[in-house]
Order: sequence, then structure tokens, then C-alpha cells
Amino acid sequence: MTLPDLFLAIMLVGLFAGILSGIPAMLAIAGVPLAVAWIASLFGAFDLAFLSFFPSRIWGVMTNTLLMAVPLFVLMGVILERSRLAERMLAVLSDMLGASARGLALSVLLFSAMIAASTGIIGATVVMLGLVSLPAMLKAGISPRLSSGLICASGTLGQIIPPSIVLVLLGDQIGNTYLEAQQKAGNFAPDPVSVGDLFAGALLPGFILVGLYGLYVLVRLRPGAAATPAPPEPAERRRVPAIEVLGTFLPPLLLILAVLGSILGGIATTTEAAGVGAVGALLLAGYTAGHGGAAGRWLIAAAGLAALVLVVLRSLAVLPAASPAGPAGLLAAAAAVLVAAGTLVAALRFLRAGLLGGALIETLRISGMVFGIVVAASMLSLVFRGFGGEELVAGVMEGVPGGQWGALVIVMVIIFLLGFILEAVEIIYIVVPLLGPAVLATDFSPVWFAVLIAMNLQTSFLTPPFGFALFYFRSVAPRSISTAEIYRAIIPFVVIQIAAIALLVAFPAVATWLPALIFR
Repeated sequence: MTLPDLFLAIMLVGLFAGILSGIPAMLAIAGVPLAVAWIASLFGAFDLAFLSFFPSRIWGVMTNTLLMAVPLFVLMGVILERSRLAERMLAVLSDMLGASARGLALSVLLFSAMIAASTGIIGATVVMLGLVSLPAMLKAGISPRLSSGLICASGTLGQIIPPSIVLVLLGDQIGNTYLEAQQKAGNFAPDPVSVGDLFAGALLPGFILVGLYGLYVLVRLRPGAAATPAPPEPAERRRVPAIEVLGTFLPPLLLILAVLGSILGGIATTTEAAGVGAVGALLLAGYTAGHGGAAGRWLIAAAGLAALVLVVLRSLAVLPAASPAGPAGLLAAAAAVLVAAGTLVAALRFLRAGLLGGALIETLRISGMVFGIVVAASMLSLVFRGFGGEELVAGVMEGVPGGQWGALVIVMVIIFLLGFILEAVEIIYIVVPLLGPAVLATDFSPVWFAVLIAMNLQTSFLTPPFGFALFYFRSVAPRSISTAEIYRAIIPFVVIQIAAIALLVAFPAVATWLPALIFR
């Protein structure tokens, strides 16, 4: 082992020790490599001139318009969560499907899939499901173990069902790493990888995962199953008026359609669609929260319709070519003014309800954590390359039995194991730049590889000891449900996720067919 290899090993061990010590992850990810690089330079094992590239890397992060979508998607999710719209959706869905054991379990699963496409915030989803649905599920006779596992697993669907922040970050990293790896392999004109590709590629795998969860629930709750005790008393099913169903589900569904549809249809970039989502979420929250009279509600509703008009004009390719003085131009201008006025009124209503300030602070906290790790990971990647780690990894991967498939298995196993101790964002910005080139330099589809990583990362929220979905659920679960029982409850769902990953490995077209159909 050479001296740079020794310091590289010391850096990796110190990195994980620093993260596990409890200090902020961004400090460990940036501080440990910097300290090791300085010490190694004293022994002539590292050239500090490598660090001169760090400011340009930070500038690249600051000017990356794709990453601007992260705080906008976070704001969209936080606003929808704090407006309590999700709780109303879950209550109506439960009434529609009935309060039976199967009906309640499936309603929780379907609701989680819907809210995953709206918020994607795991902590808020798991806590809300634990507070709202857990008592009803236990009352309907669903075992505490199945209830706990279903809530924890369903709450993590926001990581794979777009628009997911994880997919946005993966799109940024996979796109850059794939381009660089292909150019080094001799392909100087690779097809670019966009976040839209990843959104389209993750749709079918996400729905398949929901279907596998649902199939497991139906098997566990089949009539006469020993694991399902009889409910203490028959539950009545409320007839839900059609107007209530439309009023509850149509607005968020239109918002999801506007965000995803604009990306997949090529109408807007990911960042532009994230802005549409943030504005739309604020309009929904302002309409349902606060007090301001009927006039304010009508204005907000009109602003929502005006926003849809703008999206339609853009989708029909009318807006860019329209003359400012023509009918389409005047209509677009009037709609834009109406959207601005409605957004202002909605923000004031949300502010008077005491919710806007907390939503903004939570958005800043989450976004700051994400961007802190992004900046820190730039330092880690830079020092890793300075020690020659990239060539070392490439040499190791070339010697793995099975060729490119062996390298893929190694990377996926490492990601799965790191999920026990690291967060998804940390894994993305540590593993993809360091180990990804070995896989992305092959003829594997980068979209397929990214979706595999996303599904693998979803398990990181469920695997102890640091599965955050388990922590969130533990904070709201009754004391009668022990922590050990929660850990045992998620085992079947982790097995289902591994089976879904194996299914995706066996049939890559599940992830590549839709992107090719839409964008190619």
C-alpha cells in the first residue's frame, strides 16, 4: 500500500467516524478530508494545489439552476403539510373505502402514494399517518406490527414517486458523473440525462412498489387470517358526497398534474415546474387556511384557474410566439396579473393563520442541510481525487468477478449497507461521484441505474439503527408498541423493496421504457 492509499483509507475511516460521532454531517464530510489532506501534504502524499479548485466547484453549485428546484419543491411540500390538506384527504379516503381492516390499510397506502407526489417530506408524512391513521387501524383490528410497518413503509414512498427531491439530486449527480465517465470511456457525445428522465423512469417502479405493498396487505388481511384479530365492534361506512370528494382531491391532483405534466411534456424545466408547484401549493393553502372572507377565496380560486390557463397556453406553444398586443398575449398578461394578486392574497391569509413563517423556516432548514452537504461533498470529492482514489476504485471494480454486473452489485450492496448509518442525501453525494463512474462508464442505462439507486435509498429510511422513518414513527406511536416491535414490523417491507429492486434489475425496461417514449 502506497502512502496516498494509506491516507485515503484514513480519510474514509475518519469520515464515517465523524458522521457517527453526532457532529453535523456537513462538517464531517468537509472537515475530515480537509484535515487529512493537510496532514498528508506534510508527508508529501497530497498536493494542496488541488484545493485551489474548490472555489470554482462552489461557484458551480451556486450557479446550478437545477438545484434551485430543491428549495421550491421543499416549500411546496411544507406548505401542503402545514395547511392540513393531507389530513382531510386521508379522512375522506378512509370514509370512501370503509373503516374495515382492508379498507383502512389500503386507504393509508393509496393516500401515501398520492401525498408522495405532493409533498415528498418523509418526516411529516410518517408523523401525520401515525397520528391520524394508527388509532383507526388498531381499532379496526389491524395488528400493531402490520400497522407500524405499513405506516413507516408508506411514508417513504416520497423518495421514489416523483416529484422527489432525491430524484432531483440524483439527476444532478448522475447527469454530471455519466457525462464525465462516458467521455473518459471514449464516448464524446453521450445522451444527456435530465431530471425529467428520472421522473419518468421512476413512475412505473414506484407504482409497482405500491402494488407490492398492497398485495402484501391483502394477503395479511385476508379473511380468516390468524394475524388479524376481529374488530371489537362493526364500523360504519359514511357515504361521502361527490362534491366533497372533488373538492378534496381535485385541487391537489391538478397541482400534481401541472408539475409533473409540465416536466414530462417538455413544457417547463424542472426548476420552472418547481416554481409552479410552490405557487400552486400556496394558492391551495391560502384557500383552505386562514380567514379573509369569500372575496379572498374567489380571488385565489380565480388565480388557480389563471395559472392553469398559462400552463395550457405554454403547452400549446401559443405563449412564446404570441404577440403582446394579440389576444393570446393579452390573455396571458391578464392571467399573470391574476396569479400574482391571488398569490399575494393567499400568502396574507396563510400568514394570518400563523403558518407561513413556520413553513419558510422549515424550508430554509431543510434546504440549508441539503446544500451544506452538497458543498461539503465537493471538498470530499476533490480530496478523494487528489489521493488518486478515482483510479484506485476503477482498478478494484475492473477486478470484480462478473464484469459490469459485478460492479453494479458491489455498488448497490454498498449503498444498502450505508443506508443503515447515513442519510440519502449524504449517500448520493458520497457514493455516486466516487463509485458511480465504474458503472456509468459501461453501456448500462444511467436512468435505470439512477432509479435503482433511488429505490435502494428508500430502504435507508427503514433500516435500523438510523432509519429516520422509524424515529419519526416512534415519536408518535403509543408506548404499547415497543421499539423492537417497530423494527420487526418493517422487515417484510424491506424484503418487498429488495424484491422490487431485483425485479427492476431483471427487467430494466420498467425504468427505461417511459423516458424513451416521452423524450426520445
